[in-house]
Amino acid sequence: MNPDQSRSVDTPATNPNGTAPHCEHLDVLKPVADQPGGCLACQATGDRWATLSVCLTCGWVACGDDSPNRHAKAHYEETDHPLTRSQEPGSPRRWCYVHERLV
Repeated sequence: MNPDQSRSVDTPATNPNGTAPHCEHLDVLKPVADQPGGCLACQATGDRWATLSVCLTCGWVACGDDSPNRHAKAHYEETDHPLTRSQEPGSPRRWCYVHERLV
């Protein structure tokens, strides 16, 4: 808060994570565009996915942890890109692989 702003003593600061504990990985994100299509790794092998996740570091789209191949987690393990979000329209779900929790 800058010196020209005031906040009521009874009003708590807003957490950018909503009700989840703070995740410092959110602090360094830059906007990225989703790559078009579904999970390319699943498409290459003819497999299907249950859910899709988008890497918030690079925009890579991969099948989520609800899918048999879990390519989103494999992407994290290969790249250390910690955050994903659901590609489901309107879903607020974001996951941190480092903290292993929703953020």
